[in-house]
Amino acid sequence: MRDGYMRSDPRFIAWQNGVRNAAEDNDPALRPWLTLITELVGRGVEIRRARIISEPVSDYIEFEHHVTDANVAAGEQVRWLPRRQASDIALPGNDFWLFDDGLVVFHHFDGDGELAPDDETFSDDPATVKLCSAAFETVWERGVPHTAYHPARRP
Repeated sequence: MRDGYMRSDPRFIAWQNGVRNAAEDNDPALRPWLTLITELVGRGVEIRRARIISEPVSDYIEFEHHVTDANVAAGEQVRWLPRRQASDIALPGNDFWLFDDGLVVFHHFDGDGELAPDDETFSDDPATVKLCSAAFETVWERGVPHTAYHPARRP
């Protein structure tokens, strides 16, 4: 739900300097996440990610959109929702992963988008799981599939 994360990431810095389609962005051997996604999807697990973003998009979101092609190729489903279309959705205050409608992992970042020292908290509280599940499903329904979303860029 943020417009920038870990701007100190060497891949983001390289992208800002004009490096596109680097092996670090697309090669599963260099991005273990891609291998994990491929294995999980191959076993029938559905992996969905929804991103709520401001438009025009930040440079970081433009980078994130660019490197998401590899995620989608690995089997992850990704949708993008412009923030203006999320104003009436009750959203949790932090980014989260929801597992099997029973466990939420919240991710915590500092004001600059770097991981906070206590970067994760876990909850299986039914009310918290329900809030996150309902929010995600609403965002998912409104979101634009990655292959159809073209980021609105600054003029």
